[in-house]
Formats: sequence, C-alpha cells, structure tokens
Amino acid sequence: MAHLFDPFESRRLQLRNRIVMSPMCQYSAPEDGTVTEWHLVHYGARAVGGVGLVMLEMTQVAPNGRLSPADLGIWDDAQIPGLRRLADFVHSQGAPIGVQLGHAGRKADPVFDAVGPSAIAFSDHYRVPLALDTKGIATVIDQFAQGAHRALEAGFDMVELHGAHGYLLHQFLSPISNRRDDGYGGDLSGRMRLLLEVADAVRNVLPQDMPVWARLSMLEAGAPGGYPLEDTLEAARRLHAHGIDLIDCTTGGNAPVTEPEFPGFRLPLSAAVKAAGVPAMPVGHMDYPQLADAAISSGQADLVALARGLLRNPHWALAAQQALHVEPTPPIQYRRAYR
Repeated sequence: MAHLFDPFESRRLQLRNRIVMSPMCQYSAPEDGTVTEWHLVHYGARAVGGVGLVMLEMTQVAPNGRLSPADLGIWDDAQIPGLRRLADFVHSQGAPIGVQLGHAGRKADPVFDAVGPSAIAFSDHYRVPLALDTKGIATVIDQFAQGAHRALEAGFDMVELHGAHGYLLHQFLSPISNRRDDGYGGDLSGRMRLLLEVADAVRNVLPQDMPVWARLSMLEAGAPGGYPLEDTLEAARRLHAHGIDLIDCTTGGNAPVTEPEFPGFRLPLSAAVKAAGVPAMPVGHMDYPQLADAAISSGQADLVALARGLLRNPHWALAAQQALHVEPTPPIQYRRAYR
C-alpha cells in the first residue's frame, strides 16, 4: 500500500499528501524583490499538479543578503502585496504555501556589501565579508523576525529558516566559516547560538499553531574542517526544543567542493534525524515515485522534498499516483486526461 499520499499535519498545517515542492530560486524578480507574473505561473502550476505543499524559493530578509539582484525579498512592507497575491493564488489552486526565509551572508552577490561570522570569503569570486559585531547580529535576528511577520501578513501557511547551503545561518554553524572567539563562535553551543536565537525570534512573532521548519546541511561532505553529522543532530534536537517542527535535510554548500549524488543519497540523514526524535524531510534526487513512497513507508522520512523533478514535470504528483496505482486526483479541467 502506498503511503506517499497519506495526509500529514504540522501544527495547523494540513497537507493532502507527503510531497513538498522544494524551495528553488528563480532569479526572476526586479531589483525591488517583488513578485512577478512568472512566480504566479511557476508556483500555481505546481499547486494544480497536486503537491501537498508549495514552498516559495529562498526569500531574502535583507537587501544585502541576496544571492543576486533578481532574488525575491521580504525585507520591506512594500513587498507584502505581491507576496499576498501569490499566496492567495496558490491557495485558490488547491495547495498551502510556505516561504523559506534566508540571508546569503558571505555568499551574497558581489554587488552587495557582504556580511558573515568572520572575514573569510567563500571563494575568490566573492567579497571578503564584514565580520558581524553583536549589534549587526542583533540586526540579523530582527530581520528574520520581521520577515516572518511579513510572511504572516502575506497569508503564508508556514515558514522555513534556511540554515544550509553555505548561507548566513549555516556560516555561523560551521567552523569552516566561523572563527569567532566570542559567544557566537568556538564550540558547537556558540556556533549554533545565532540559529537558535533566530528560531526563537521567528517563533515569537508567529502564532503558536503556525509551523516553523528549518533546512540544515547535515554534513559538510568533502570540506576540510567541516562539522560531523553528530553536530547537526544536536542542532536538530535543540531546534526542536525551541519550537522548530521539522528538519529539511540537505548537505554541503559552505565550501567550493562537490559531493557524489545519486537517488535517495540524503535519505539516511533524514532517518538519523527521525531517530533523534525530530520530524524530517530529505531533499535531493527523490523524484522517483517508488523511492519517495519507500522513504515514507519505511519510516525514514515524514515528507519528501522534490526539486528538479518538479521543474521537469509540474504534475509529478499526479504521475506518481498513476505509478503507485493510486486513484489520480487531477483538477476537474484535466480529468479527461486520466480516464
């Protein structure tokens, strides 16, 4: 029996199945970071296609935290109307929508003044960031909290904190990029301090029944000096105790190295997070219906996040129903294609 299409609950969030559209930057916003027609078409199509949850791309909480000048933003109240229009449109097409809050830190586009935990550039192609002082850190925490408040005002159903892929929260967590000797550096407790303080600040501005998730790079594969899985499992447990409901499990991104990739290669990481008592979702080459269903059925994951598979096929969820011999549930306009 297939379990990929079992419903799922996270606080007040009700999902019709276990399929999540993973956040994927579209680099399609004007310089003011506002929503365009592209975003309505792109995200609306995946809602029509049957995913359980549409996740908006990494949406930046600060103008200097952008990966590119074409990133979506949530740092200004003027961005709320477009975000609300997008959330309302996705809802009208049958799916809830979440937003991933992020700050690129030292990986910001070189046109911006980058910041980070320490004055260490990601690579020769990036600026050396300004090492944040305690006042700058307090500003970052407030930027995440204000971004979460705007997400609530815009009608999003949940938020996710981006603590992975070498962006600012990940930079603080990793000894590769964090060489501080104050309370935000040093041992694991110091390095995870900003992540936990951001989690608290975001949790405090949102209703208690609104879910907050976090994406973590569970391993820094192939990166000299990177942290081990044991560190992020502890971070996952601590985040859960601070009101984070689920860990979105990924890897790497904080050093210019590559890692081997194959179908389900991050599934053992979500299994480890679940074994630590925290709900988990893997991302990365999970776009095979039988693999995605096995991840849920075996208890190694609570949800599965799909990225490139949903770029190739907005109706991946409907195709997966057919592949797993589940009665398809297309919108009425498309039913003739499934008879």
